Amino acid sequence: MLDGIDPDYDLTTPLDTDYLGVLDSVPEDAKHWRAQAREFTTGLDERMAQHWEKGEYPVDLIPELGSRGLLTDGVDVDGLDEPNLSTLSPHAAAMVNMELSRLDGSVGTMLGVQGGLALRTLGYFGSAEQKSEHLADLATGRTLGAFALTEPTHGSDSVSLETTAALIGDDESGYYVLNGAKKWIGNGASGGLTFTWARIAGGEHDGTVRCFVVDQRTKGYSARAITGKTSLRAIDQALISYDDVELPTSAVLPGSTSFASASAVLYATRLGVAWSAVGHAQAIVDAALNYVRQREQFSRKIGGFQLVQERLAWMVSELTAMQMYALRATDLDTAGELTGPQASLAKYNNTRKARAIAQVGRDMLGGNGILLSNKVARHMADIEAAHTYEGTESVQSLIIGRDLTGFSAFA
Repeated sequence: MLDGIDPDYDLTTPLDTDYLGVLDSVPEDAKHWRAQAREFTTGLDERMAQHWEKGEYPVDLIPELGSRGLLTDGVDVDGLDEPNLSTLSPHAAAMVNMELSRLDGSVGTMLGVQGGLALRTLGYFGSAEQKSEHLADLATGRTLGAFALTEPTHGSDSVSLETTAALIGDDESGYYVLNGAKKWIGNGASGGLTFTWARIAGGEHDGTVRCFVVDQRTKGYSARAITGKTSLRAIDQALISYDDVELPTSAVLPGSTSFASASAVLYATRLGVAWSAVGHAQAIVDAALNYVRQREQFSRKIGGFQLVQERLAWMVSELTAMQMYALRATDLDTAGELTGPQASLAKYNNTRKARAIAQVGRDMLGGNGILLSNKVARHMADIEAAHTYEGTESVQSLIIGRDLTGFSAFA
């Protein structure tokens, strides 16, 4: 009989560790949306652990998030005739992002891909007709959306993208033919829409970078989910090939006029990644606190050992600093004063700190720390992806350094 041999530790109960009450100051609407996100996440821990272990993408969660109004990520959706949809304030969007990542990195990334990237791209740059056709379906999760910028040979230097859109004829009566490849594209093999960034060949926009909305069922578009990942195992990222994909000129998002348009989306989502890192760190700190109050070694709870308490104090100090970083950046965003480099600093700091917290938290749980059911190992792995996407640590440092010195160190 194996039942009862292994202690059953409860590490999933949220403690909402906020030692200085940093988040007490967020507006009431943000607290409301945090509660809505918490309601969604309640009871999903075991399910997400299973999906993560099996490498399964629970796509049914996306329309569930959409039906609760949790996918919009601050994008303007006012005027859509959809229940529960409203334009979230920056603080409200931050709390949703934090809570979903506290549950699981893949769920947080579902929001980042669907709302932060795809929906935001359409909201920023789409025509009235394009928004009328697609905005509601993306915001509710009825249609899955993808943001295709990075390529197999262009990640950090995505400005050098090689995917082309050749204009055949003129802007009025012609069409575009897309050729190229994209990699690491969330929802890129979902059967939905892919907002594809490509370099124009021909016509008045020759050489410029613009965005196209591509139905994934279009002839010449092929994609497959990337397998063998050790991070974000419960969401798919795709490798995409565009082989003479023909699109009408109406597929161009008219507001996308250069690579700076893509950068504007990434700047906006970097603050979301900073909050996602807070959610990951929160989950790890709470798991560690729950564990040390239950785990016994040497005939006493390990929470009573000096080394454990010193590590907990360090983890909470770092988490508190992360909360303060992200909240200050969100205050600036609300005032319309947040700069791109400031958003980069928030991501740079918070993903670095989350990685360090994960390492200490995993060690504090000993052998139990590598069990997926105990959350910490999953968060530790998923933080690696958050530390990389929306711009690696190196890229963020160069953006910040350029802003500080006035000199660009990009190759």
